[in-house]
Amino acid sequence: MLQEYLKLNKNVLIAFTASIIISAIIAQVLSDQADYLNTTYTTIADYAIYFSVFSSLFYFDNRKKYRLDSGKTDTAKLKHDLKKLITSLGIAEVVYTVVRWAMQYYFLTINYDPYLASILSQGISTIIYMIVLNLTVKITRLYKDGN
Repeated sequence: MLQEYLKLNKNVLIAFTASIIISAIIAQVLSDQADYLNTTYTTIADYAIYFSVFSSLFYFDNRKKYRLDSGKTDTAKLKHDLKKLITSLGIAEVVYTVVRWAMQYYFLTINYDPYLASILSQGISTIIYMIVLNLTVKITRLYKDGN
C-alpha cells in the first residue's frame, strides 16, 4: 500500500515539475498581457502539461496491475479504481485551481515578474494539492481492499 502512495506522489511531483517549468516560460512570454489573461493562459498550459505527463506516468506504473492471467484487462477493477482516483484528483484539482489562479493573479498585481508569480503560485498550490490529494485517496480507500 505504501508503495502505491509513493508511486502516485512520484508521478504527481514529476508532472508538476514539468508543468512548473513550462508555465513559468509561458507566463514570461505572455508578460505583456493583462494580469488576468496571463494567469488564465498559464493555468491552461499548466493543466495541459500536468495531465499529459501524469497520465503517461500513471499508465506506465499501473498497466500490469489490471491485467488478468488471460491477458485481458480487468475492466471491473479498473473502473472501480478510476472512479476513486478521479474523485480524489477532482477534489484536489478544484482546490488547486482556485488557489493557483488567485495567488498568481495577486502576485502579478503586486508587480512580481510573471515567471516568478507563476512559480510561487504553483509551488504553494502544489503543496496544498498534495495534502488534499493524499487525504482524499485515503478517504476513498483507493489503495485498500486489494486495490
